[in-house]
Amino acid sequence: MRSPERTSHEEARVAETLKKGSRVTGAARDKLAADLKKKYDSGASIRALAEETGRSYGFVHRMLSESGVTLRGRGGATRGKKAVS
Repeated sequence: MRSPERTSHEEARVAETLKKGSRVTGAARDKLAADLKKKYDSGASIRALAEETGRSYGFVHRMLSESGVTLRGRGGATRGKKAVS
């Protein structure tokens, strides 16, 4: 889910800064974690964040977990408890 105020220039800057496979450490890691946390808390999915940053699902999941985010459930159809007969 891409926000309308995000420009292609910003996306290019993010992609340029975070080349796939490069290590993200120090202040850059802290900034990325804070940015991912803010976007996830505002409703973006892990998959959308992974696509936006050019990183893997696992990387984004790990960054969110490290930054203390309470991850949402998977959603979709869920089963209720069985009725006791």
